[in-house]
Amino acid sequence: MNPSFFLRAFALAGAAALFAIDPALAQDAAAPAAEAAAPALDTGDTAWMLTSTALVLMMTIPGLALFYGGMVRKKNVLGVVMQSFAICCLASIIWMVIGYSMVFAPNGSEALQPYVGGMGAMFFSGVTMESTNALAGTIPEWVFIMFQMTFFIITPALITGAFAERMKFSAVLLFTALWLVLVYAPVAHWVWGGGWLGSDGVLDFAGGTVVHINAGVAGLVIAIMLGKRSGYGQVNMAPHNLTLTMIGASLLWVGWFGFNAGSAASSGALAGVAMLNTQIATAAAALAWMFVEWVVIKKPSVLGILSGAIGGLVAITPAAGFVNPTGALIIGLVSGVGCYIAAVHIKKALGYDDSLDVFGVHGVGGIIGAILTGVFADPAINSLAEGASVGAQVMGVVVTIIYTAIASAVILLVVKAITGIRVTKSEEEEGLDLALHGESVH
Repeated sequence: MNPSFFLRAFALAGAAALFAIDPALAQDAAAPAAEAAAPALDTGDTAWMLTSTALVLMMTIPGLALFYGGMVRKKNVLGVVMQSFAICCLASIIWMVIGYSMVFAPNGSEALQPYVGGMGAMFFSGVTMESTNALAGTIPEWVFIMFQMTFFIITPALITGAFAERMKFSAVLLFTALWLVLVYAPVAHWVWGGGWLGSDGVLDFAGGTVVHINAGVAGLVIAIMLGKRSGYGQVNMAPHNLTLTMIGASLLWVGWFGFNAGSAASSGALAGVAMLNTQIATAAAALAWMFVEWVVIKKPSVLGILSGAIGGLVAITPAAGFVNPTGALIIGLVSGVGCYIAAVHIKKALGYDDSLDVFGVHGVGGIIGAILTGVFADPAINSLAEGASVGAQVMGVVVTIIYTAIASAVILLVVKAITGIRVTKSEEEEGLDLALHGESVH
């Protein structure tokens, strides 16, 4: 990895996120593209992408909300599901105001284009009933916007599992808003929006780097900076309702077909193989975690097989449209074992309190999947796999980890100074449901 690339990326992404680029310049830069003949819209592709969008939204509400809600103690279940629902609402508005523009709009500055999008598409300026996005030319741009919005929604919602049961609701909302603009948007632009990582050969079909490594690393940083839950390691913090968690995991699994197969942006063979790869990797990872746990603790647990499945879904995400089913099988098996080791043994050895194993499953699963994409990428599946390399994938992983860790820590310090970040000990002991929301589950 060229150090100068990273240094320029870090500095320019932060600066461009804080200061708006001249919209007029962005519009001038977009003029040649607008003059080009628009590709023909395809109703079949559009129908599939509308379906995929609904599936991905279902992953956050109700999928992730139920998955996380079942894993916390009963006194915190409403606080956790509230976070997922509120983030869905907040992220949707931020995406409209500035998020989409920062990720996908052309930048008026050639020097800054590799690092951050422009401001010309704020509030979806310039989007019409006839416009398409260059990355998805056979569907209306409105559909592409909505599909990408669901990724913008679920990524910060994933982070909430790392600090479950101890963070102030006001801090969650402020951190989410700043993190989406200053971390998610730049990283997504680097990989998907014509930025430098994508140009340097980093492959991420559906968000292994942009979504899962990003969320996993941010979650780890917050868990460490926030500190352990009161009584951690001394009181029973077992999940209060694994039935809810199973329902949530199942919704996530089904919704993930929209996540991965939908990222083909069409209803053709690429979507089909991405869906098949998703199923194979998920099943393999779930079984791998289950059998390892069975050997180690002599009993296969429901939480274990569900966690393994999520790890497999995460790991296949960057690879889904680049590998063949054999590659997907191997990725699933490796991620099942790797996520188990990270979530159970590494977390215990290092002593941090990642409440719902966001880093162990999403961070580690994303890292495994991103790197193995470079190993198993098959040009027969996707011509873009022709230039795949492990080196480029490792570069993408390292850059994302470093940038996200530093930026997330800085944002959390800012939030701490403004609102504070942790509930009081008495509020934590009472439970966030009553202490913060005045409600409880009976």
